[in-house]
Amino acid sequence: MFDFRKLRIWQEGYALTLQVYKLTRSFPRDELFGLTGQMRRAANSVPHNIAEGCGRNSRPELLRFIVIAMGSASELESETLVAQGLGFLETEMAEKLLNDIQRLRKMLAAYYQKVHAAPGPATRPSSQAPKLPSPHS
Repeated sequence: MFDFRKLRIWQEGYALTLQVYKLTRSFPRDELFGLTGQMRRAANSVPHNIAEGCGRNSRPELLRFIVIAMGSASELESETLVAQGLGFLETEMAEKLLNDIQRLRKMLAAYYQKVHAAPGPATRPSSQAPKLPSPHS
């Protein structure tokens, strides 16, 4: 078990979640329980599953939660494409979000491989927890 806040993948997932909340504020009100909610849940799922996996005392459990986070990132990518197709996101905003999601998915896959290949217990990051951006910025 180690501090998930030290992982760059968690930091990126956290930042992505804040980005999704900000972008979905402008979605139509009738989408609050539709696409808005789905995108927010998928975005939230990424850092929360990383955190939960880090909280387990088992490499197989950590790997399982990383796979779930990758699935949530893929779901968010699909939902972003739908939001763009419906005109809820301007092309520039959608492309930035899609690029950020794809980058995070690659980072998750690399971390999965690192943990899977590492001998002994799951690798512990050594740096201190970062100062996180405010959800209101």
